[in-house]
Amino acid sequence: MNRTLPDTLKAFVDEQVGLRGDGTGSEYVHELIRQDRERLHRRGLLPGGAASVPTTPVDAAYFCMLRDRAGGRVLSRAQGSVPL
Repeated sequence: MNRTLPDTLKAFVDEQVGLRGDGTGSEYVHELIRQDRERLHRRGLLPGGAASVPTTPVDAAYFCMLRDRAGGRVLSRAQGSVPL
């Protein structure tokens, strides 16, 4: 697919390519399209999440339990590792 941009948009794309290091204008546009596709996918997940059954609220104790579990895995994989 080929598209021609007005000079002002081409200058903007060239500036962004230089700032972001995307390589080329085509790579910059490709990345924008990929990000938009991901955004639309995440937006599509929202109705399902909103309609799902509520769970128990997460509190500080829940995060402590996760840290303990993760710390145990770290220790079991590498002796002497410091727990998370």
